[in-house]
Amino acid sequence: MKETAKDKVSILQLIEDLNLKVVYMPEDREYFVESEDVNRTGLPLAGYFEYFPYERIQIIGRTEYTYFKNIDEQRRLEILDKFFSYEVPVLIITRDLDVDDDIIEKARMYKRVVLSSDCNTTRFINRLSNYLDNKLAPHVTIHGVLVDVYGIGVLIKGESSIGKSETALELIQKGHRLVADDAVEIRKVDDKRLMGQAPEILRHYMEIRGIGIIDVRSLYGVGAIKTQKMIDLVIELESWNQQKYYDRLGLDREYEEILGQKVEKLVIPVKPGRNTSMIIEVAAMNYRQKGMGYDAAQEFTKKLSQVIDK
Repeated sequence: MKETAKDKVSILQLIEDLNLKVVYMPEDREYFVESEDVNRTGLPLAGYFEYFPYERIQIIGRTEYTYFKNIDEQRRLEILDKFFSYEVPVLIITRDLDVDDDIIEKARMYKRVVLSSDCNTTRFINRLSNYLDNKLAPHVTIHGVLVDVYGIGVLIKGESSIGKSETALELIQKGHRLVADDAVEIRKVDDKRLMGQAPEILRHYMEIRGIGIIDVRSLYGVGAIKTQKMIDLVIELESWNQQKYYDRLGLDREYEEILGQKVEKLVIPVKPGRNTSMIIEVAAMNYRQKGMGYDAAQEFTKKLSQVIDK
C-alpha cells in the first residue's frame, strides 16, 4: 500500500467540469490548483492582506462585488495591483456579474486567470468544495476487494489466490453489491471518512481464476454494483494456521490504519468447509449491531461473570 503524491487540478479541467466561462486566461502557460480550500475575497478587496490565503481559489460574490464597486478608483487600482501580485491560481466571479475593465487589466498585467460562473455564490462554493475534495483529497490504491454488505463497506484483503474475488462473487449472488475488485482507490474525504471506489478502467469488472474477466453489471444488473462506498470494516483472509490463536469471543479489537485513519479489522482464517461469505455477512451485521450500542461479546462476558459470581 503506497500513498500517492498530492494531486493538482488543471484550470482547463476545472473550466470543463464546472462549466465555467473564461474572462481572461493567458495562453503561454498552464495553471493548476493544489489546495482543496476556497477563499471569499471580502477582506483582500477591503485592502487587508495579512494572512491572505492566496494559494486558494478566490471567489467574488455579489456582496464583495457591490462593496468593491463603491471604492474610490485610485484605491481600487492599488488593491487590485496588490491582489494580483500574489500567485493566486484563479479568480472566479459568480452570479454572471460583469467583470470591470480594471480587474481584467490587472489580471493581464500579472498573468492571472479570471473566470465567471452563473451560479449562486453559496451553491457554487459548495459544489466547488465537493469537487476539490474529491480531486485533491489524500488517496491511496491498495490490493483488495470492496463490497457493500448490508450497508457496511467491507474491504476484503489477503494474499493472492486466498479467494477474495470468489468470496465477493458469492456475496453478490446473495444480493450484496460490488464496489471494486483487485484494486481499490481510497480517498480521505474528511478527517474521519474513507471513501473507496474502483479505478475507472476496472469498474464493474471482476477476475475469477479459471473463468477470466466477468462484467458484474451485465451478469447481475445495476443493482449488483455501487460506484463508491465508505469503508467501515477491514477483513483480512488468511490460510488457517493451527499454531495461531484466533479470538473466539470477539473481545479483542484490532485496527488497520489507512491514510492516518484507524478502521476496525477482523482476521478470518480460511480452510475447506468454512463458508467465508456467510461469515462476512455475519461480521457486517455484528458491526452494525455494535454501532447501535449492542455488543454480543461484552454481553456474554457480563452474563458469564454474573454466573461465576453466583
